[in-house]
Amino acid sequence: MLKILNIGMNHETAPLELRERLASEPDVALKALVAIRDLDVVQEGLFLSTCNRVEALCITDRAEEARRSLISLMSRLGHVRDQDLKTCLYVLEDMEAVKHLFNVASSLDSMVLGEPQILGQIKEAYARATVQKTSGVVLNRLMHRAFHAAKRVRSETDICGAAVSISYAAVELARKIFHTLEGKKILLIGAGEMAELAARHLLANGVTSITVANRTFDRAVDVAKRFDARPVSLEEIGSQLSDVDIVIASTGSPDHLITRSLVKKSLRKRRNRPIFFVDIAVPRDVQPEVNDLNNVYLYDIDDLKGVIEMNMAQRREAAVKARRIVEEEVVKFEKWLKTLAVVPTIVSLRNKAESIIRAEFAKSSSALCGLTPDQFKAMETLTRSIVEKMLNDPIVFLKGKAGRPTLNTYLDVTKKLFNLDDNEVFSQDEGLMKRKTA
Repeated sequence: MLKILNIGMNHETAPLELRERLASEPDVALKALVAIRDLDVVQEGLFLSTCNRVEALCITDRAEEARRSLISLMSRLGHVRDQDLKTCLYVLEDMEAVKHLFNVASSLDSMVLGEPQILGQIKEAYARATVQKTSGVVLNRLMHRAFHAAKRVRSETDICGAAVSISYAAVELARKIFHTLEGKKILLIGAGEMAELAARHLLANGVTSITVANRTFDRAVDVAKRFDARPVSLEEIGSQLSDVDIVIASTGSPDHLITRSLVKKSLRKRRNRPIFFVDIAVPRDVQPEVNDLNNVYLYDIDDLKGVIEMNMAQRREAAVKARRIVEEEVVKFEKWLKTLAVVPTIVSLRNKAESIIRAEFAKSSSALCGLTPDQFKAMETLTRSIVEKMLNDPIVFLKGKAGRPTLNTYLDVTKKLFNLDDNEVFSQDEGLMKRKTA
């Protein structure tokens, strides 16, 4: 009997040092897939490796042997003893494994609830599995249902709608102040990771004019090139303030880079146009007294943390509905999985009907030779339609018994009634059921 097996670790079960060992080597996911493909106890497999989680998902009919083999594989990849690894692993089977996958894809199991990156990482892992031909009927269906569950969670809940990173919150706050960021001019002071994240969010919100100022001008040039922005030096900040609408500061400077006097000088040229400062630096880049000036609005990192905490509460509330959606999708997948038991008998039934049709047409070839091609095609269509309708009721009946204790009895009766060949077995190859002689 086929089982779904998931073995892995995440940010809650394993320390960063151990997760790094399993993700440090280049192409570790590809190496793992190749090794999984060579395991006799694994029929289908997928390997996911990110900074916060490492998981091996497989379809097997020998769960215990597959578990030992996959743990051994992870140990080799991470250069760590099996015993040391086992204490950090979770091992999930069947519907628990399915539910876990759907939760991960929907970002309900992430360090940051609702973060969007994990779904893309899972899609990449599945793409590798299809290229390496380690996916099949069950895994294909499972992954597509996981993507569907994630899509439902994102479209039917607000789990991704509220900012929970400092950079994203800064941009969201700016958008709320100005209602729209299209046509606004942005000055980024600093060229580190937070500035890059802010730039990405700004571009996603329709901003087309970004200027990047940094103490190291070469770094400003690099970041500006990446986002089609304009680089300037820190000494040019004063002249930039008279023209921009939003300033996002995120340097590591120990002193204030933007003072009250510097901003006051720019106000006359601005002619009462408001300017919005978001200071996400620690220590602060913008002097607090700037906020006392007319048409000047200053928010620091503490203000944004309050926004983020409210948004996290909003996401946690949305997660309740999201988990209900996941439960629904798990039930649907379980129903489909149970129908696999009847597939070989249904395929045998259809194959026998097809062989009878071909044999009878061959016997009647001399009587049918006078028909025109259109008449012959009509005769063939009529014959197949009658056979299909005759088979429909027993097929629907068998599917309705999927997962019930009496299923095997009805399968045996069907085989006897239709004299189906018990020597036929069915293999799964890239998502298709193919008949072969045992």
